[in-house]
Amino acid sequence: MAKGRSKAAFMISAVAEQYRIHPQTLRLYEREGLLKPSRSEGNTRLYTQEDVARLEVILKLTRDFGVNLAGVEIILNMREKMAAMQRQVEEFVKTLNEELAVHIPAPGKEERNSLIPVITLPPIAPVRKEKRGGG
Repeated sequence: MAKGRSKAAFMISAVAEQYRIHPQTLRLYEREGLLKPSRSEGNTRLYTQEDVARLEVILKLTRDFGVNLAGVEIILNMREKMAAMQRQVEEFVKTLNEELAVHIPAPGKEERNSLIPVITLPPIAPVRKEKRGGG
């Protein structure tokens, strides 16, 4: 197994047999950049559980939906971008909730028992307009 890795990994022959595909197909997916298996010290391809899950998506797209490899690449890239955006949104919401918790006081007893949430916001300072020199 590759140095520094403690994850379970599968050899190309085991993955090919499990999914009923030729090992050359897995090599093609690697050449096309769709899969990136790690390598052992002896240069043997090792597929992690994440690689196998990605292979399942590739096979679903190609076998069930008839998507070609160029389309698979686009779909996988979009999935990765969407996952990254989802993480950013979650981080933003977390930060926003933390900021709101600091700036909005906890509701009083009366507000806790109301049917409609009552939020008391601090007053907003008025915006002062600067006078411009006219001519």
